[in-house]
Amino acid sequence: MSWLLFLDESGHDHRTMPYEVRGRIALHAGKLWSFVQEMQRLERASFGTMLHQFRKELKGSKLLDKDRFRWAAQAAPMREEERRKHCRAFLTKGLEKKSPARIEFTAYGQACLEMARGIFQLLYGHGAKLFAAAIPKSVQRPTTFEADEFLRKDHVFLLERFFYFLEAEQEYGLLVMDEVEKREARRFVARLERYFKKSQTGRYRSTWIVPTPFFVSSEMTYPVQAADLCIYCVNWGFRLPNRGMNAPVRQEIAEEFGPWLNRLQFRGQAYRNGKTYHEYGIVFVPAPYTAR
Repeated sequence: MSWLLFLDESGHDHRTMPYEVRGRIALHAGKLWSFVQEMQRLERASFGTMLHQFRKELKGSKLLDKDRFRWAAQAAPMREEERRKHCRAFLTKGLEKKSPARIEFTAYGQACLEMARGIFQLLYGHGAKLFAAAIPKSVQRPTTFEADEFLRKDHVFLLERFFYFLEAEQEYGLLVMDEVEKREARRFVARLERYFKKSQTGRYRSTWIVPTPFFVSSEMTYPVQAADLCIYCVNWGFRLPNRGMNAPVRQEIAEEFGPWLNRLQFRGQAYRNGKTYHEYGIVFVPAPYTAR
C-alpha cells in the first residue's frame, strides 16, 4: 500500500497572511475513501447541503474568516436541524443576491466552525500526518538561475520529512497537488524532476517517494480542502518562536486549532553524518534561497 500526500499553499499573494506556507496532509491509501465519505457526511450535517451546489468550497480562509467567528457568537449554539435550515436559507439568498437575516448569518457562522472542527477530528481519526513549511512573506525570489531552476529549501524540507515518515512506515508515497496555472505547474514539476534525478539526495529519496505528482481540482478533492484548512491554521495559529517564527496570531485559531496542528504534525527521526535527530512536520525557513 501507499500514502498520498495532498499539497496546498497559503499566503502566496503576500498580502493579508502572516507567512507564505506550503504544506501537505498525508493519508494512507487504504483510508482515503472512508475519509472522503466521512467528509461528505460532515458537510451535509454541518450545512444541511453540499456547498458546491451554491458555488462555494471548503477553504480555510472561508471557514475560519473573522466574520464567521463573529457571526457564530451572535447567539447560543443552535440545534442541528435549526442550524441546517437557516444555513440553506443563507446560501440560497446568496445565489439570489438577497441579504440574509441575522439568524441565518449566525447559523452559517456556526456551521463553518462545526465543519472546521469536524475536519480536524476526521484527520486525526484517520491517522493523517501534517507536513508544513513557512517562510516570511517578505522573502523575494532572487533573479538567479538557481532560484528559477531548483527547488526552494522549504520544499526540500517537506520532501525530506515525508521521506523519513515513509522510510519508517516502509511504504511508498504519492504526491497529489492542487491545480494551478499550467505554466507555473510545469515549472514546479521540472524543479521536482531535477531534484529527484540530478541530486544524490533526491535520487535516494525517490526510493520511497514517487517523483511524478498528480494534479487534481481542489473543488473535487476533499483531502486537498482539508490540507488547505490545516495550512491556513498554521499561518494564523501555529508559531515556533525559538526559531524566529513570531508573527502575530489570531487567538481564536491558535487556542482551538493550534493543539490539533501539534497533534497531527509528523514526529520522527532523521539521520545525518552518523547522528540521529528528532524531526517535526512543521518547520520555519527564514531564508529559503540561501545555502545554509
